[in-house]
Amino acid sequence: MRRNRTSRRRFLSQSAATAVGVMAATGLRSTPARAAGANGKFVMGMMGMGIRGPWLLREELCKWPEVEVAYLADVDQGRLEAAGKMVESMTGRRPKLVTDYRRMLDDKSVDVIFNCTPDHWHALATIMACQAGKDVYVEKPASHTPWEGRKMVEAARKYKRVVQLGTQTRSGEYTKAAVEYLRSGKLGHVHLVKVYNLKQRENIGRKPMMPKPDNVDYDMWLGPAPMREFDPNRFHYSWNWYWDYSGGDIINDGVHQIDAARYLIGKKYPKSVYATGGQFFFKNDHECPDTQVVTWDYDDMTLVFEMGLWSPYMKKMPWELRDTDDYPNWPFDGMRIEVYGEKGLMYFERHGGGWQVFDTSEKVIAQKNDRHPHVPHMKNFFKCVQTREKPNADIEEGHLSTLLCQIGNISYRLGGRKLVLDGEKERFVGDDEANAMLKRTYREPWVVPEEV
Repeated sequence: MRRNRTSRRRFLSQSAATAVGVMAATGLRSTPARAAGANGKFVMGMMGMGIRGPWLLREELCKWPEVEVAYLADVDQGRLEAAGKMVESMTGRRPKLVTDYRRMLDDKSVDVIFNCTPDHWHALATIMACQAGKDVYVEKPASHTPWEGRKMVEAARKYKRVVQLGTQTRSGEYTKAAVEYLRSGKLGHVHLVKVYNLKQRENIGRKPMMPKPDNVDYDMWLGPAPMREFDPNRFHYSWNWYWDYSGGDIINDGVHQIDAARYLIGKKYPKSVYATGGQFFFKNDHECPDTQVVTWDYDDMTLVFEMGLWSPYMKKMPWELRDTDDYPNWPFDGMRIEVYGEKGLMYFERHGGGWQVFDTSEKVIAQKNDRHPHVPHMKNFFKCVQTREKPNADIEEGHLSTLLCQIGNISYRLGGRKLVLDGEKERFVGDDEANAMLKRTYREPWVVPEEV
């Protein structure tokens, strides 16, 4: 056991400053570490072998000797086998490959679950993992609907689980410095914040219906979603653009910037929301908009989200610049946040691009750069698995940010109706039609229960 604790301390020491900041901010007391697996490692299983899951394995997790990748789960046998071979080639150990993720929940040796499934699976799989005594790193967004997002929070609290959302920007030291700068009042009172999600996406076109692939458990893939004939445009990755499974790019990519903005301004629930937009550019099978503007009203502040998926001149910060000291070319940075204060303007970038503040004479008066925070974010998760502290992107914070996206989509789907929100109840005031969209109808047996 002593060797195990020493090994974990070495692994986690790189994120010690982050952990200290969280402990100071929350005032939480440390509790004893969980019992380690027989080999003294964090034993993990991962659900979802699409894009994000294998990337996390390849770029980080398989390189960390303190982590044992024990299980991989996916309904696509081809993806599952490919990911298994990659893990084996990198670690020398072949993980157990399962198409039914419940098998790894039944294994008491598994400490943590990485949930990299499509959005419509996030809530149920995370809740079941909490019930099975596992800690969970779940990719963004938190949930498919606001109601099930709150159930995720309830499950994490009831079973005393660490649940971290994959909104990495919260673990950036430059992000914390920006929050401190804003809290200091140096920018003056902030009354307007703009969040951008501008880039060029590929056109998914229109595809004919076809039989499901033989190597796919399509019923399991659908899970809580309605049964439909197999449609290749509703399957791998392009499921993001259909209401049954997700909510378009506001919730696919925009949630990162929205979460960062909410962290910067320190707000929870808005008083109201209204949205507009449409599919103006793409003529394809998208259900979700390619152009969208959402406005959230707070007591003395307006938060605005602007999205366009067709602008080739607006781009994410290039990968080759994310781990450098360069700042973005702000006018053409498609992922930026603009914080308008009485004394200055802050530009903020979520990919490690840092932030800069310009004063009334257009001079830079404050700035901080950093590296992309995806590694500190995962290490913060493992740190909290050991200490039982709340992680930087605790599921409740993730739920509140995801909720902003979801209520924006509800307004959009209701024709841009202005909706008044009762934040404490997480329901709309006097609008039964909108309230009916806070929860989905589940397909048996994949049902998120009332009592988790």
